[in-house]
Amino acid sequence: MSAEQTKHDAVPHLPAATPGPDGVGQEGSAVSVLAGKVAASFRVGWLRVLHAARWVRNSFARRWRTSLQFRTVVTTLLIASIAVVGVGGYLAGQISNGLFKERLAQAQQESARGATQVQGEFSNASLSDQPRVSTYVRDTLQLLKVGGGDDDRKYLMVKIPGQNSKLNVSSSDSGGVTAAIIPDELRAAVQGDAESQYWQSIDLPTGSAGAHPAVVLGSQVELLNTRYELYMIYDLNTAQETLNYIQSVLWLAGGILLLLIGAIVWYVTRTVVNPVSQAAAVSEKLAAGGLEERMVVRGEDEMARLATSFNKMATSLQDQINALANLSEMQQRFVSDVSHELRTPLTTVRMAAEVLYDAREDFDPINKRSSELLFHQVERFELLLADLLEISRFDAGVADLDAESLDIFSVIHSVIDGASPVADANNCELSVVTRLRNHQCIVEMDSRRIDRILRNLILNAIEHSEGKPVKVFVTADEYAVAVAVRDYGIGMSPSALEHVFDRFWRADVARARTTGGSGLGLSIAMEDARLHDGWLDAWGVPGEGSCFRLTLPRKQGTVISHSPVPLPPDGGGHAAGAGSLSTAPVLTHTGSIGVVGALGSLKAPVVHEPGNNAAGNPGSSNDKAGQ
Repeated sequence: MSAEQTKHDAVPHLPAATPGPDGVGQEGSAVSVLAGKVAASFRVGWLRVLHAARWVRNSFARRWRTSLQFRTVVTTLLIASIAVVGVGGYLAGQISNGLFKERLAQAQQESARGATQVQGEFSNASLSDQPRVSTYVRDTLQLLKVGGGDDDRKYLMVKIPGQNSKLNVSSSDSGGVTAAIIPDELRAAVQGDAESQYWQSIDLPTGSAGAHPAVVLGSQVELLNTRYELYMIYDLNTAQETLNYIQSVLWLAGGILLLLIGAIVWYVTRTVVNPVSQAAAVSEKLAAGGLEERMVVRGEDEMARLATSFNKMATSLQDQINALANLSEMQQRFVSDVSHELRTPLTTVRMAAEVLYDAREDFDPINKRSSELLFHQVERFELLLADLLEISRFDAGVADLDAESLDIFSVIHSVIDGASPVADANNCELSVVTRLRNHQCIVEMDSRRIDRILRNLILNAIEHSEGKPVKVFVTADEYAVAVAVRDYGIGMSPSALEHVFDRFWRADVARARTTGGSGLGLSIAMEDARLHDGWLDAWGVPGEGSCFRLTLPRKQGTVISHSPVPLPPDGGGHAAGAGSLSTAPVLTHTGSIGVVGALGSLKAPVVHEPGNNAAGNPGSSNDKAGQ
């Protein structure tokens, strides 16, 4: 056991905690509570730091993406910083090296001159006792302090080991230096060569202040047949302070230069980017319909020419748009006027056609067929005229929405009832699929317009189903209701999808089909959906069928941002059979999207079994008890 250990063991130790039996638990609990509070505070602080860092990162990323000026300034500052650091480091290195070389050359000259002067005095010495030798050496070495340009130099003279002369001194110095600060490599070099001078950089101890950079130069001198190592130590702290001052000035100048570069780049890019930003803002306003917007033209430089050209382009665009608008307005007025003017003679022709059609049994076969053709063509002409008048009302902005709260299933069933004969004629099965409980959904809508939309969609689906099933998907959430009519017939190509809502466009280019209307049905349906602030979307793939989805807000004035039914609702696969529609995604009366419960076919119970229209399915339209 060591003495120190014995000393520590002899000291009486107080126990770390000496509470009574009740105090142990209370103090431990208080420490735990305090530790918990500290941990909670640390966690809250750390979360705030993370939140602030995330906010800074997102703000920087957003500015980087959206601001050309910000990117230019940051990039320029980054490149300028690299250049300033590189040039500053190179200059600092060159200055440091130059200062050291200059100070070393001066020290070498002074050291050589001092050593020569000391050796000259030693060579002329004639001493006979040790005290006089010591005094002579001390007085002679004082010559090393005279004639130099630096007051921080010191000297040290040490006898080379292995000499046994009687008259000698072991060492002599100017104070504050010993042989311990001289590197062994330098001493060995000096001891081995009596003619040369050697030097080496060292750290000169300065007491509690640490150490100063210094350089020590060594050579040999001889006194009374005894050889000595003579060292001159030069403190380079003054040069180091000068170098530190120069470096600080360089870094300060570099920082100021970066700020100036950043300010100049910001001003220059602002001068260039501002007109571009103004052009972008004016372009956005033009795209939004503000055809009167123009850029401000200042001066005669390139930006002024850009603004002038931009304004000319906007004026030309405005003139063309106005011309097209006037032409469109003339066309709309022409269609509206012609449609209205045709109503009176068409009514007369229709009355005559009805008379002939009613009396067709009294005609010969040729006249009978002619009266039937006349009746049906007049009927189609009347439908076309009605569509034209409806389009005219939409174009004139006089179409009104007569909205009331109704169950959309009542409209769907009404439409299916009317479409069932057409479905029977095409051997097409109509069915409704929904996930809504009790099959009821109250919507503020114009039932006449919704009936027209759904009738058009379902009849089109039957026409293009080629005898395959047609399904009507219905679902809703808190804000919107969607009805998707899906068929598995001929489908549509991408080019057809781009024009499916155009006026007078028909999928059958040859117009060979006997069913279908004038080509205005989907255009009118789109306008009806817009009048409800809703959407009408289309999907189709050749050979896999097509799907039209109507999405409406459940309450007027609600802005909808999504549809409760995906498009298509069954994922778009080739699924003519009901199995692909009702297996994987189908559960009954649960809440997730795509979860549906089948109402079943309405064709058989509605048409042929009016007392049992749910076909045994408890989820029929007659079981409505609220959603």
